[in-house]
Amino acid sequence: MKISIVGTGYVGLVAGTCFADTGNEVTCVDIDEKKVKDLNKGVIPIYEPGLSDMVRRNVAEDRLFFTTDIKTAVEQSEIIFIAVGTPPDEDGAADLKYVLAVARDIGKNMNGFKVVVDKSTVPVGTAEKVEAEIKKHTDHKFAVVSNPEFLKEGAAIDDFLRPDRVVIGTNNKQAEELMQKLYKPFVRSGKPIIVMDRRSAELTKYAANSLLATKISFINDIANLCDILGADVERVKRGIGTDSRIGPRFIYPGTGYGGSCFPKDVQAIIKTASENDYSLDVIKAVEEVNEKQKTVLMNKVTKFFGDDLSGKTFAMWGLAFKPKTDDMREAPAVSMINQLTAKGAKVKAHDPEALKEAGRIFGGRVNEELFLHSKRYEAVEGADALIIMTEWNAFREPDFHLIKESLKVPVIFDGRNLYEPNRLKEIGISYFSIGRPGVDLS
Repeated sequence: MKISIVGTGYVGLVAGTCFADTGNEVTCVDIDEKKVKDLNKGVIPIYEPGLSDMVRRNVAEDRLFFTTDIKTAVEQSEIIFIAVGTPPDEDGAADLKYVLAVARDIGKNMNGFKVVVDKSTVPVGTAEKVEAEIKKHTDHKFAVVSNPEFLKEGAAIDDFLRPDRVVIGTNNKQAEELMQKLYKPFVRSGKPIIVMDRRSAELTKYAANSLLATKISFINDIANLCDILGADVERVKRGIGTDSRIGPRFIYPGTGYGGSCFPKDVQAIIKTASENDYSLDVIKAVEEVNEKQKTVLMNKVTKFFGDDLSGKTFAMWGLAFKPKTDDMREAPAVSMINQLTAKGAKVKAHDPEALKEAGRIFGGRVNEELFLHSKRYEAVEGADALIIMTEWNAFREPDFHLIKESLKVPVIFDGRNLYEPNRLKEIGISYFSIGRPGVDLS
């Protein structure tokens, strides 16, 4: 099949590459000329395991193309995916200006029946708006489909190639048949393709992410209660996670959720409900708990060192919002760095993949308040304490004796509960984590 994907961000690039890898001819369109030129050379703008090799292979085999020419892409394609950003407005609503701009361009360049697919995460009713915008510019017949993505950063290739389910929102039989044909190679293991109306498909994405965010905020709330009561959240987590009705996934206590999806989607569904005179009280509480959670580890730091951190330097392992990505959007590490520097401290940070992104985000503050290190133990050398913000595998079994020797004060603040408190106590390192009894050897 001939497909075009408009937008070469995270979703568009992964989707386009995976569709090409199953034999389709895919053209990815972007307005950024430099980005398109780099992609055609095999230079990938994001870090996602396995993606670079897959892009290069499909470009070399003439199945995957990158261009700024939306006119030709639309004319040559049976199915056109809209995969541009939907950033939140100040009030939390998703901004659809990029989606509707693409719809306008599609309408202007139609030359026959097309299936137009909303792949971007969009509010309920967006398919109708896209349909109306396209109709302003063409007399050709077309169908607008909602096809939300459910990718996890760090595992996106596997998620796309072997999805739990594919959701297709359409009331058009011809569009349904084309979408079923397109996704058939990805569901050979028996996973379902679920066809529904467009509004239900749009809401499904927001509902799924909001429920996952709810599990995270729930276990963080329980962790904070464990701190007060002297219980151990890791034991509580195991006690509830082995219940088949609950399960172990997404009940990992920490410093709050981040990334490009959960914060934005939770805000957007709250806004959608508000616009329709309904209050999503549970999801509002999820967002409130998450914001508070970003201060929990900082409170442990100031309890140990005092409120004035002038002259202190903190090593930080982990900048990305989760492992296996360089994405720092809404990352708890960003909030933690800002809290530390606001109290006069400096930060020496290491992350296996996100150093370049950190440099872009913090700009002129780099080498003044924030120092970036390519090696983890360089960041620790001469620091007053070590703070863990991301659970990269490389951080799970470090040389604790070297850490103890390198720090001015042997103390670790662990926002991801990577280590066993008793083990740190035996080595002589004070240790504070989330929802577990602390080890204070000071």
